Amino acid sequence: MIRTGIGFDIHRFAAGRKLVLGGVRIKSGPGLAGHSDADVLCHAVMDALLGAAADGDIGTHFPDNEKRWKDADSLKMLAAVGKKLKNKRMTVVNIDVSVLAEKPRLAPYRDKMRGKLARALLLDKARVSIKATTLEGLGALGRGEGIAAFAVAGVAQAIPNAKR
Repeated sequence: MIRTGIGFDIHRFAAGRKLVLGGVRIKSGPGLAGHSDADVLCHAVMDALLGAAADGDIGTHFPDNEKRWKDADSLKMLAAVGKKLKNKRMTVVNIDVSVLAEKPRLAPYRDKMRGKLARALLLDKARVSIKATTLEGLGALGRGEGIAAFAVAGVAQAIPNAKR
């Protein structure tokens, strides 16, 4: 059986923070506000995977009121989600992410991000897609106040024999 999950995350820019997207440090402008490293791309993927597994959300597994997740590396959190799925005998089929941001330009980082996500989830990079778009100046994201990401994940799960 193929299960599908959708994830979304959004964070505003914050001075004095590093900008990390898809596990890649981007040296362009301020970072994002958040309890962990605020990697919206990884967070959206985690929620998509957890949704496909019907296993809560990142707030359930990585609460922002726990000190151990303060400034945590979201790639490590993503790898932990991948292990949770594996323990449930689920296999990630594919991940598709759309990042919504006026800045920075993500094209130069996209391939490295795909590789980092793939390694964290023990996938072939060909199963990971990352796209980016602007909001044409519309709304808070269009004014460059933050970054958001949507993710969709396909997960395969063997269907146990039905009891009759």
